[in-house]
Formats: sequence, C-alpha cells, structure tokens
Amino acid sequence: MAAFLPFQRAGVSGFLHSPSGAGDRGLVLTHGAGGNCRAPLLVAAAEAFSAAGLAVLRCDLPFRQRRPSGPPSPAGAAADRAGLQEAVAALRSVVPGKVYLGGQSYGGRQASLLAADEPDLVSALLLFSYPLHPPGKPDRLRTEHFPRLRVPALFVQGTADPFGSIAELRAAIPLIPATTCLLPIEGAGHDLRRGRFDLAAVVAAFLEIATRS
Repeated sequence: MAAFLPFQRAGVSGFLHSPSGAGDRGLVLTHGAGGNCRAPLLVAAAEAFSAAGLAVLRCDLPFRQRRPSGPPSPAGAAADRAGLQEAVAALRSVVPGKVYLGGQSYGGRQASLLAADEPDLVSALLLFSYPLHPPGKPDRLRTEHFPRLRVPALFVQGTADPFGSIAELRAAIPLIPATTCLLPIEGAGHDLRRGRFDLAAVVAAFLEIATRS
C-alpha cells in the first residue's frame, strides 16, 4: 500500500498519497454531498491510482471544511469549485506533469462544472456516481455544461444508482465534445459499494482515455 500523509495548504485540506514509484502525474479527488475525503471509495481509489504511479490528493470541499456534517448549500457551490481549483494548484506544486480531477457525486459534478469553466485547468475527469438528476426526477438533468467540456471524462456508475441509470447516462454523455467512457458497476448503488469492486479496471480505463488529452 502506498503511503499517504495529511496535506494542508491555504484553502486545501486532505491527504496526499505518494505514488509507489517515480511518477510525474497527479489526481485530485473529492467527495459527495454527505461525505468527506475519508469516504471509503475515495480512499480505495486513491490507493489504486497511487499504486499505478500517480500522486493523489483526496481533499475536503470548502463546505465540509466549514462544518463536519450536513449537505452543501447551492449558494456555496462556487466556493466549492474555487476550493477544487486551489487543490489542483496545490497538487501542481507536487507533480511536474499532468493533473487530473475527479470526485464522487456532488464533488464530481462540481469538478465537471469547473472543468467546463476552466478548460485548461486539468487534463481529464474521473466522475464516480455522477448525479445526472435528483432521484425520481429524470426531467431535471444536470447536463447544461456538458457541451462546454473539452477534456476526456470517465464516468463510473452503478447500475442501481437512482441519480442516473446507465441508459440515461449513455444518452447524455454524447453532449460532451471530447473523449468519454462509461464504466458500469453491476448491482452497485450510489455509494459504488464503498469502493469494494475492481478498481484496477477503473484505473486502466481512466489512464487509457487520459492519454488522449
């Protein structure tokens, strides 16, 4: 298992996983609305990617830094995106190569919104359990920014996720004018089994599309 240590910079709080070997690329990962950077899925993903040679910074979004529990406020979404931008900048001070960005659910959505607004910020996106719509409200799609995304994106989605079915994601992803890949996790819900599935397949799929950036 690769080593990780607490990571604190101005506006950035989390844990940095050092790669197993010499690596020059990095990945920022963040959490969903109800969690934090200690979420089992993020820990497992950080370990898998660091074992593959990436430095991984799993970080708390600003709303979670302000309070230990409770959901984010829509009014604070811009601040959460600014926090992700700071995390990317912090990781760039650690690795000399490409930096990628991803997250689970709310964190992944904010990562994708940030990448749409700042197309040169990162080289690829890793989106776990993208919240395509609120549960039971398939008409309220969260895809308005998809046509502005210019970086490769990997979507990792459970087949039993109430925030977006595989069929719904397959219909929405073509809105993105960049390389995309959808990796279904059979039988998993929104928590993606808390990371208890084949993350090696996620690493392989992500690194494959990231080479196209």
